[in-house]
Formats: sequence, structure tokens, C-alpha cells
Amino acid sequence: MTTSSPIPPTSSSFHSAPVDLEYAMPLAEMSVAQIAALPPAQLQQAHTNLLGLQTVIKAVLDRMHTALEQRYAQQAQAARLANGRDFGVCHLSDGALRVSVDLPKKVSWDQTQLAAIAARIAEAGDRVQDYIDTDYSISESRFNNWPPALKEQFEAARTVKPGKPSYRLALVEFEGGV
Repeated sequence: MTTSSPIPPTSSSFHSAPVDLEYAMPLAEMSVAQIAALPPAQLQQAHTNLLGLQTVIKAVLDRMHTALEQRYAQQAQAARLANGRDFGVCHLSDGALRVSVDLPKKVSWDQTQLAAIAARIAEAGDRVQDYIDTDYSISESRFNNWPPALKEQFEAARTVKPGKPSYRLALVEFEGGV
């Protein structure tokens, strides 16, 4: 059963497969062990349904955020400027609704210029680490292409940790049924 909304979407590109909200809701009440014990076909159906719901929710949230931006961005900018700030939290009123808008500051640094500044600091006899945070890294593809002798020199500084696994479930047909 596909859920219907009192507010129709303006685009049908939210998802490609039917999504059943009523099917997903019992999963919210189940323990991890209960979900893990589901028969394979039901597990696959639940997983596919949840991924579809996730896609729909992300699309709707993106659209909602764009609408909020359209509705409140100019007011928020004016409120921040009135307080002498370009970034941060401001509060707006829209009737009985209090709207808090947070515009975080994102700072990036030109790495080439920082390297030149770090060299000047070192030349002046000061400790670079007192002024600049340095984070060394090596791309895994670059490391894997190094000759063994070079890899050995870096091996002690390298830690490999597993990432978060992802799962894709697909029912396959075989003799005797699904």
C-alpha cells in the first residue's frame, strides 16, 4: 500500500519504487534481533522499502529546507547584519512561530600560502606548531603504488580501521522457489 499525502509533491521524482509507510512502522517497534530473524524475502522487502522511504524523506527534507531558505533567508541576513554579525544564530518571528536560523562559519585556508608562512615562522626561529595545526595524510592509492622499501618507512605510522559496512539485498530465484 502506497501512502498518500494531503500535500501532493510538485514532482514525481521522489522515488522510483512504491514505498509503504505502514509496512515500515512495525519495524520501528522491533528489536534488532527480531529484525535479524526475519525470513530472507521479508528482510529484503523491508530493507528495500526503508531505502525507498529514506530517499523520499531526504528529497522532501531538501525541498523543505529550500522553502525555508526562500522564506526566511533575507530576514535572517538582515537580523544578523543589524547585530553586526555575518554568521551565527538569529531568531525570527513568523506569527506564533519562532524561527531560529543558524548560519555557521566555514573557514578554509589556502594550503600553499600556509606552507609559505610556516616556512617563514621556522626561519625566524619560532615553533610552527605554536601557530599552525598540521595534519599529515597520504592517499591510499598513492601509498599502494609506492615501492616496498618506501612503504616500509611509513608502515609504523599507518593505521587501518574498518569503515561502516553497507548492505544490498536482492532476492535471487533458484530451483524450488524463491
